[in-house]
Amino acid sequence: MKQLVVLSGKGGTGKTSLVAAFAHLAARPPSDSHPSPVTRLVLVDADVDAANLELVLQPTPLEEHEFTGGDLAVVEPALCDGCGACEEICRFDAIAVRLGNGFPRAAVEALACEGCAACTYACPRQAIQMVPQVVGKWFRSATPFGPLFHAALQPGAENSGKLVTLVKQMARLLALDEAYPLVLVDGPPGIGCPVISAVAGADMALMVAEPSMAGIHDLERIWGVVDHFGIRSAVVINKADIYPEGSQRIETFCRERGVALLGKIPFDLAVTHAMTAGQPVTADSGGAAARAMTAIWHQVLYQLGETA
Repeated sequence: MKQLVVLSGKGGTGKTSLVAAFAHLAARPPSDSHPSPVTRLVLVDADVDAANLELVLQPTPLEEHEFTGGDLAVVEPALCDGCGACEEICRFDAIAVRLGNGFPRAAVEALACEGCAACTYACPRQAIQMVPQVVGKWFRSATPFGPLFHAALQPGAENSGKLVTLVKQMARLLALDEAYPLVLVDGPPGIGCPVISAVAGADMALMVAEPSMAGIHDLERIWGVVDHFGIRSAVVINKADIYPEGSQRIETFCRERGVALLGKIPFDLAVTHAMTAGQPVTADSGGAAARAMTAIWHQVLYQLGETA
């Protein structure tokens, strides 16, 4: 079982569109026009802060689980005498003493609470306890292209790196139990903790770059993360024809660092139409972008050793 994670230095580069295309290409039977064999895979949407792979893969939820991340200060009104010790020590202004039913009582602003527990130690009446808080949910779903593990983190919630690790681990366990040869991960954008969680254990990281003025900078950032952890990497240039000079700079970057450039995807309005319709770009294989993604998929299989 191998793991492929698709990454980008920032959001909006076409990463999810490419993953959805790969899922579609892996599931369709071979023919003269697309000779690649069917590849059974488990899908993961690791962009838990803004998951959208499900918008294209039309999942049917099979399981739903709560995700607990961090603790929240909770005040027991019957024990609180409103002394204000907790308000004084909280550096995040998450707790304040207010009048309730004519008596002063401490109240916690959940979104501001960082779970540091300083208030629990400061309270002379032990009226504040730290309790685990549910910050999101994760799901196992069925799609026409294989099982999908995905999640939804509440707005402003933290510990997204832990949630990424969780959904990846559940996908990996299913792949091992049911002999799936590939886990395909739609990674989060950027270079933060969720990205590090997404690339952990990957056999290859496919980085989607765009030829904008900042595109080479974004690629350098994400390549630095992947290289730091010693993970094999490859690059795809999306919308490669909108700024040829930028594409050339990305090609030079790849040559200088020995990174495989697996292909270029041209600008194609069919991508926008497919996303609006909620289907993979390759569902209509006649477009220029669909043809490029198909060729890239063949290259990915070759790089992963799935084909000769």
